[in-house]
Amino acid sequence: MVIYRDEYRLYNFGPDHPFSPVRLEMLTSLLEALGVWRAPLSPPEASREEVLSVHSERLVKRVEAASRGELYPDLPEYGLGTGDTPVFPGMDRAARILVGGTLEGARRILAGEKRVLQLGGGLHHAQYDRASGFCVYNDLSVAIRHMTRAGLRVAYVDIDVHHGDGVQWIHYEEGEVLTLSLHESGRYLFPGTGHVYEIGRGAGLGKKLNLPLEPFTEDESYLEVFEALVPWALKAFRPDVLVVQAGADAHYLDPLADLLLTARAYERLFRLLLEYAEAYAGGRVLFTLGGGYSLDGTVRVWTLLYHVFHGLPLPKRLPEGWLRTWEARLGKPLTPTLHDPEGAYPEIPRREEIAKRNRLTLQRLTELVAPHLLH
Repeated sequence: MVIYRDEYRLYNFGPDHPFSPVRLEMLTSLLEALGVWRAPLSPPEASREEVLSVHSERLVKRVEAASRGELYPDLPEYGLGTGDTPVFPGMDRAARILVGGTLEGARRILAGEKRVLQLGGGLHHAQYDRASGFCVYNDLSVAIRHMTRAGLRVAYVDIDVHHGDGVQWIHYEEGEVLTLSLHESGRYLFPGTGHVYEIGRGAGLGKKLNLPLEPFTEDESYLEVFEALVPWALKAFRPDVLVVQAGADAHYLDPLADLLLTARAYERLFRLLLEYAEAYAGGRVLFTLGGGYSLDGTVRVWTLLYHVFHGLPLPKRLPEGWLRTWEARLGKPLTPTLHDPEGAYPEIPRREEIAKRNRLTLQRLTELVAPHLLH
């Protein structure tokens, strides 16, 4: 099942902001041009009460006021009106529409659907009391809480290049939520968190896992630690459902980060996540989108996700008409294939050192959480 509505594109911080609704316009137009677009389920927007299941009344009131043009001087205390998260008219409704899509995915899982792809959302930085990092409301946490209140154990896997901090902190003391984030180290990248020692508190102790990766990590090292960590943690936790934030900003073309994944690595990750859902979560998985700021790389990664999700054969080349249209609109060439060309970037001289450091980080993480997770 795919969930999407065109009004997701109302979530728009302006023409020069990297979190651009053009990403969704390009993605859906490419899927249509490839002949694989199937009519999605159009979800309702989330209610105010549903947003309040994970956010404070104070934050919601400030978002509502800012949406009407009432700009209180304390907006920056709530993460609003900043360079990252500027205010715009109708922001509250636009954010609730995205929340509604992910929440509808959770409802469908509870109703018996096994696989759901929400073509939007993934706003993992939003905190209980504060917007952050392009994220106003946390759609992922609203969906997770909806499922845990229904008695499900939820494993959240975040492959965005930035730490999934909002989801982690909202569920930090919850034993029924496993959060697992692989990201570029917070020593180098926003939000500066996601260290291995952030492992949860109280009932959540040992159920919050972070694997901060070295800048310039490539496919082989990333997949090595991913395949060592994720099934190990899922087998120990025994979830009822996976929730996956499928950010595309670890791609080597991304301008806001320093990991070097190619589209081939993403294809492998998506296939593995579907396998892990079958092996450890009864086949139940809810995917969302997330970050991704190279239009060329991001749209191809999410097109791969759509194909892998549906078990479709991959096209050898993108449609010429689509390429011409978007190259003219963007004023630059686009990669004509889903996969990246060979030798897409210069060889990294520290490759072995980076891989070794990532292995050591994985070892430290598993040693920290094993006493709590494996019991």
